[in-house]
Amino acid sequence: MQNNNTVEALIGAIVVAIAAAFLVFAYSTTSAGSLSGYSLEARFASADGITTGTDVRLHGIKVGTVSGVDLDSKTYLAIVRLSIRRDVQIPDDSAIKVTSSSLLGSSYLSIQPGGSSKNLPPGSQITNTQGSVDIMGLIGRAIYGNTGSTSGAGPPPQSGNPNASKQPPQGSTGQP
Repeated sequence: MQNNNTVEALIGAIVVAIAAAFLVFAYSTTSAGSLSGYSLEARFASADGITTGTDVRLHGIKVGTVSGVDLDSKTYLAIVRLSIRRDVQIPDDSAIKVTSSSLLGSSYLSIQPGGSSKNLPPGSQITNTQGSVDIMGLIGRAIYGNTGSTSGAGPPPQSGNPNASKQPPQGSTGQP
């Protein structure tokens, strides 16, 4: 009986060691804990799909993550805080936009580097931003056309009298 308990304890210890090794491997390869780097900030009119942990990419390569998203209560812009790898320097005239990997893919931030020789210092702001695009709105406009009216009610009457367009022109009797 004693021998049987020892075998079970040994197998349990091996299973726990393998599980711990797997967790260490997964933690290190997914960069889950690596928020080391310098911080930047960007303000977007629309940041749909951007949350803490969203990838920040430069030419398709992950160079950072979103470390926080807040709302500016005065301008109603989305304030997005970024953590960029220390070995990646971003030119100060760079642009950043919200994009997705496919039509149904998750959103990420894409940095288009500028040509300036000056780099953004830690804590600074990327000023050239483009928010997310409303895909459903674009599809709706493509299908139904752009009517120029957002409510579908048509243009407002030209005068204060709502029946003005129903009256015959002045000087017209309607008879030949």
